[in-house]
Amino acid sequence: MVPPRPPLPPDDAWLLGRIPLGLGLVVEIGCGDGALGAWLARRDPATRRIGTEADPGAAARAAPHYAAIHVQPPEAGAPLPPGSADLVLLRGAPADPAAAIGAAAALLAPSGVLLVDLPNAEHWRLAERLLAGCATPTHPPSHAITREGLLQAVRAAGLVPLDVPPLPAAEAEQANAFAERIKPALAAVGSDVAAWLRRAGPARWMLRAAHQAPPPLMLVAHVLKPVGGVNEVRIDMPLSAAASHPGIGLRVGQTPEIPPLPEGTPRILILHRRLLDSPQAPGFVNHFRRQGCVVVQEFDDDPAHWPVIAGSNHFAFRGVHAVQTSTPRLEALFRAFNDEVATFPNTVAELPERANFADPSRLTLFLGAMRREADTAPFLPVLNEVLAAAGDRLQVEVLFDRGAFEALRTPHKRFHPLLPYAAYRAVMARCELAFLPLADTPFNNCKSDLKYVEAGAHGLCCLASPVVYGATIREGETGLLIRSPEELGARLRALLTEPDRARAIGTAARAWVRENRMVASQVRPRLAWYRSLWARRAELDAALLRRAPELAAAG
Repeated sequence: MVPPRPPLPPDDAWLLGRIPLGLGLVVEIGCGDGALGAWLARRDPATRRIGTEADPGAAARAAPHYAAIHVQPPEAGAPLPPGSADLVLLRGAPADPAAAIGAAAALLAPSGVLLVDLPNAEHWRLAERLLAGCATPTHPPSHAITREGLLQAVRAAGLVPLDVPPLPAAEAEQANAFAERIKPALAAVGSDVAAWLRRAGPARWMLRAAHQAPPPLMLVAHVLKPVGGVNEVRIDMPLSAAASHPGIGLRVGQTPEIPPLPEGTPRILILHRRLLDSPQAPGFVNHFRRQGCVVVQEFDDDPAHWPVIAGSNHFAFRGVHAVQTSTPRLEALFRAFNDEVATFPNTVAELPERANFADPSRLTLFLGAMRREADTAPFLPVLNEVLAAAGDRLQVEVLFDRGAFEALRTPHKRFHPLLPYAAYRAVMARCELAFLPLADTPFNNCKSDLKYVEAGAHGLCCLASPVVYGATIREGETGLLIRSPEELGARLRALLTEPDRARAIGTAARAWVRENRMVASQVRPRLAWYRSLWARRAELDAALLRRAPELAAAG
């Protein structure tokens, strides 16, 4: 049994967004108790993780979170072939930071990244303590490194420094306040305040380096107003994961502009469900074409739901360079209007701690989705029969569908309005079962299996319609397919008497999500597609003008 993951301290939390996801082999030198390895196991389970740690006790506690762990000092690197690691994290307080950097760099593959997290020998808090005549440094001077020493060690190892993150706002405010207090002393020794703060501001250096600077890529996303997790799933999570890689810039907003960029910098504009039905739409697209953008439409629903799209002869898909979507069915539909379509199935960013099945004598059914009232209604009578017989052994969490909530004749129910995405997932996490009905309609057949993926990540046993979910669920193993109200009643009654079977199905669903539907697994193919679009931009633009003559007419 894997122990609970150790908590991440604040400095680690600041580090997380800088860890590239979707890699093959990650080596963590100085892994401590394994907090970061546990985090990676939940965010990027396909990555092979190797750890080293000088303290045998800490190494033993870290071991469950790594494929292998080695007890040795950081200066020794790791017992792996040179050039084999996609990412090397060097952390802690090595006795010889420069030697540890050299050993870590030797492990990097040609396209690998070194991420250094080492104490700053010049941190302003050290000066503050020394001037106050109290306390000793947290780390001996030889175990810390200056900014200049860090850059020299990285370059001596044959690497190119890539980026050092800015200070968090709260820490920067405190550092600036101290610098103002000692400003006269700094002036007396000829030191500029801004230059001193660059050296003394951070408590730890979090620098990334590589054999060569990666090619840049700027991603800009125009998103909808946040509704029901759509932005998080299709834009925020996947693009944030992509931006964990060095060289990838990201701006997301309802009306973001392309930031100033060096000439020739690749730039991809992603329009999130933009209908592009107004007379101004061609001018809107041309605005970004003139800025050198490849324009991509992100759309993951049946376009027939919005008649204005057909009214503009599907300019929403003709009038862009490329389309990205979530299912093969939608890909085939969009290819009628644009040859350049990519499918990225819906995913989850993390496998959260499992919080259900604490009391097998009571099960909770999750019933929640937008615009599924008509899909749910035929099943309510039989659900009421099961609830009446089960008493407090079956509870229901209902989201959004007030009509279904009112129709359930049980006191063991709770209603939630439309929730922010994190709150919605928190409600789901407390449940053991999920009912996912979809009637066989053209609109529903264009939906994705996202609800199953989310529920599976939490280890729920899903009872789902064959529509959409039949292509994903392995019947009786990773879920249960429900074809009629009678079948729903029979399945629920069986699970109430066999809660261990429900748990086993939830466990198998969670394993399926881990293997198939993690955000991290899409990072490299997504970035490869965006870079391919940029490489073919002249060809794509010519095809766009042939498909959408409105663009030439708009000027």
